[in-house]
Amino acid sequence: MKILVTGGTGYIGSHTAVELIKAGHEVVIFDNFYNSKEVTLELIEKITGVMPKFYKADMLKPEELEPIFAENTFDAVIHFAGLKAVGESVQKPLLYYENNIAGTINLCKMMNKYNCKKIIFSSSATVYGSPKSCPITEDFPLSTTNPYGTTKLFLERILTDLTVPDKEWKVILLRYFNPIGADESGLIGESPNGIPNNLMPYIIQVALGNLPELGVFGNDYDTHDGTGVRDYIHVTDLALGHVAAVERINKTESVDIYNLGTGTGYSVLDIVKAFEAANDIRIPYSIKPRRAGDIATCFADPTKAKEELGWEAKFDLERMCKDSWKFAITTLREQM
Repeated sequence: MKILVTGGTGYIGSHTAVELIKAGHEVVIFDNFYNSKEVTLELIEKITGVMPKFYKADMLKPEELEPIFAENTFDAVIHFAGLKAVGESVQKPLLYYENNIAGTINLCKMMNKYNCKKIIFSSSATVYGSPKSCPITEDFPLSTTNPYGTTKLFLERILTDLTVPDKEWKVILLRYFNPIGADESGLIGESPNGIPNNLMPYIIQVALGNLPELGVFGNDYDTHDGTGVRDYIHVTDLALGHVAAVERINKTESVDIYNLGTGTGYSVLDIVKAFEAANDIRIPYSIKPRRAGDIATCFADPTKAKEELGWEAKFDLERMCKDSWKFAITTLREQM
């Protein structure tokens, strides 16, 4: 199949592009490099032997999207492009609503115009808000605690509404938990521009000596050690979930929803200790105030994805930590 990957040079997008190419699909990418780097395209080629066709484009500019669809006929779109930092979204809600929602509406208008009506959407476990219990199944009540999560929830509804008047639209909503790790090659991984917002890139910067210590946001949550508990999943496992969704989408009647997680929760300090043990590196940390919008515990019940997509996470926490550090010393250190 010929797949358009929006935000395809970003962390999850680039790993998904690699796995799609390995599975024999033709990949076209667009990105604006807001939170990624152009060199990622060369690294994808180095891993797969294939340089994906690329367009530099911004979702907020329909005139930049038009040539992508005019020059290609896509079987489906995997939609990653968007802003994704919870804390930043609390501080800059209008930026998130404009970019994520208006940009996606522009994308869907272009898809509609060119009769490309299959989309796999990068959603998030944040749509479950602060769940009353765990593990979380796909039929849990939906709510949000921050503008980032709200954009995901609104977009899930917008995409679902598309399928009501037009039965040609097929939508798969993939609710991610917390991706970490890197491709086994060590060539691509999570390398955000600026100060990291996510846990593993923050740990990596401390391990590399670029930051003096890790800030742990809150140690008074109702968890086994007081720090927030999340379902951490290897990014390659997550990417393979998208490959499985591509293979599923022609069977989708209107909207399918899947959690992509491991089903196991680890605290922030669990991750720190696992990284130290896996890589024999000490990570100094200090406790900071809670971040606005964060919740105590969140981990998945991934049973539905296993039963309907034939997908389940394979890589354990040690592998996630080792692959993260391999990327840091193979690629990040060279870029310093």
